[in-house]
Amino acid sequence: MRRHVPRKRFGQNFLVDRAVVARIVDAIDPQAGEHLVEIGPGLGALTHPLLDRLPSLDAVEIDRDLAAELRTRFGPERLRLHVADALTFDFCVLGAQLRVVGNLPYNISSPLLFHLAQCSECLRDCHFMLQREVVERMAASPGGKAYGRLSVMLQYRFEVEQLLRVAPGSFRPAPAVESALVRLTPRAPLTWPARSASVFAALVGKAFTQRRKTLRNALRDTVSAAQFAHAQIDPGLRPETLSVEQFVRLADVVTPPDSPHSADT
Repeated sequence: MRRHVPRKRFGQNFLVDRAVVARIVDAIDPQAGEHLVEIGPGLGALTHPLLDRLPSLDAVEIDRDLAAELRTRFGPERLRLHVADALTFDFCVLGAQLRVVGNLPYNISSPLLFHLAQCSECLRDCHFMLQREVVERMAASPGGKAYGRLSVMLQYRFEVEQLLRVAPGSFRPAPAVESALVRLTPRAPLTWPARSASVFAALVGKAFTQRRKTLRNALRDTVSAAQFAHAQIDPGLRPETLSVEQFVRLADVVTPPDSPHSADT
């Protein structure tokens, strides 16, 4: 492949360390018969070793120039390319039990993770390279500074596991931060199913918009004193101290009785 100049608008930092690539592929452990989907194959650093173990895979690539190079390099019978923005791509059209992998652009990592969470029923697992700080937020426990909206919303849908750290020098161009590989495994069924996923999401978002405030003040217009009592949640606590299960309990008490049950949406 001819030398490609990384494009800032796509957040391109290409993985070039073969030893790191080998560790990532070993962590994924792809097996024949599994349906893998790669987000942002880029220069093919992960694509090639994955196809050494699989007859074919799907890939979503926004850069048309890179997509054209990849088509020539691998052929359509092995690499089914979808030239699209992963932020809007409907992964469920590819089937069920998808294993999604990728070195994700750090500038869109959070919205992309939220988008994938909406497709969790189609996923078997995900393995992503992300900024280490983001992975720590994803896996954080209640009570810590890293724990926030991203932690709660992803842990509602997934088991989150940090697998390995990767130094900036493993990429071209080298990012200014350390990276990490994370594994997301959908909770099926959900461990704490909310009566309304939309009410739950809205409440979590509002709580962490003003995370330094107590729940009483942050949710003043959403949760009454009686509802806090019914959910057995102390309104004097701050949002970062509540577990996912407690947020679900609080969301359930403010969900209208006639609201359609949407825990799995």
